[in-house]
This record gives sequence, structure tokens and C-alpha cells, in this order.
Amino acid sequence: MALVELRQVTKIYRVAGEEVRALDGINLDIQEGEFISIIGPSGSGKSTLMHLLGCLDSPTSGSIRLDGMDLSKAGANRLARIRNQKIGFVFQSFNLLQRLNVLQNVELPLIYAGMGGRRRHELATHALEQVELLHRAKHRPNQLSGGQCQRVAIARALVNDPRIIFADEPTGNLDSHTGGAILSIFRDLSHKGRTIVLVTHDPKIADQTERRIEIRDGKICNS
Repeated sequence: MALVELRQVTKIYRVAGEEVRALDGINLDIQEGEFISIIGPSGSGKSTLMHLLGCLDSPTSGSIRLDGMDLSKAGANRLARIRNQKIGFVFQSFNLLQRLNVLQNVELPLIYAGMGGRRRHELATHALEQVELLHRAKHRPNQLSGGQCQRVAIARALVNDPRIIFADEPTGNLDSHTGGAILSIFRDLSHKGRTIVLVTHDPKIADQTERRIEIRDGKICNS
């Protein structure tokens, strides 16, 4: 069984009284440990697909299974629990809280999960070690470079030991050298068995992943 299975998934929005079919009959399997990219132009449906895969939204029709669980009809509370337990997110804009230091930012998913302080500290420390940023644990985000902020975001995504990590344009705010270093971290995580799904509009970025899923007009063109 694949880690993620989509069968005939459709997502329809209503905009100004008109029906917009953002996804149209998507079938997709993602195996555990894969490093894949989802690529497509603006408006192709790639962000909608990531929102469904990441339990941020539900499909209009079709079925989605993650780690054996059917998510198609899950309510908002159940989707939130699944996100916290099984999914990590990395975003283009880092989404770090400026009032917190690096260690505290990484601890956030564990706070939401109700974990005690000592265990939170242990796991956040380990996550920062994985991205080689423990020496910056007490710094605030405004004291870091863009690449360091993204590594903090990756540590935060790793801290709850998720089954899958979704990265939405994770190199978009970085120069090419720093972006390459971030891709190397994802590649290393994949080699250690972590499942990584990277969303991008850049073919050069997509070409560095093991498999490339191209979305156009709400359909998969190749996989």
C-alpha cells in the first residue's frame, strides 16, 4: 500500500457564481521514502493538490488515503489532528514567529500536541541538530540569514517525526547557492527514509527530485 493514495479526486470552487474545477479526476500514489516534486504554472491546480494532500482541505469528490486512513470525509478537527501527528510543512516565507527564539519556534508543533516541556526540548534540540543549527538555538529569526530561517522551518517540520513533509516553494526566497543547500537537506532526509513532496513552478528545481508530477488545468500530465 502506498503512503498516499488519491483516486479520482476532484476539487470544485464557486467563484462569483461560477464553477471552477481546480482538480479534475486526479489519481496519484506516493510511496514511503519518495522525494517528488509537483510542478505546474500558476493556476494549474498544484497548490490545491498540496492543500488536499496536506489535510488543509477536503476534496469535492474522490478518495484520499494517508497512511491507510481515509481522509475524504474527515472533519476539520480530525484533519487538524492528522496534520499535527503525521505531516510537516515548510513554506517559502518560513512562517517563523519573530517573538520566539529558534528553539521555541521548533517546539511549536509539540506545544500544540500537549507535550511536556522536557520532552519538547529534547526533540527540538535533536531536530536542530539534524539541520546543523543547534548553535543558533537562542537566536531570534531576525538574527538569521534566509537560509538559516529555512533550516529552522525544516527542523520545525521534522520535530513531530511526520510520515510526510510538504515543502511549498521552499527555495523561492533564497539565492541559488542557498537554495541548493536546502535541496540537499531534503535529499538527505529522503535517503534516510523521509517522504518529501516539493511544490514548485521551477523546472530546474523539479529536475532535482526523484519523480516529477506535472499539473496542468487540474490534471496530471505525467508522473
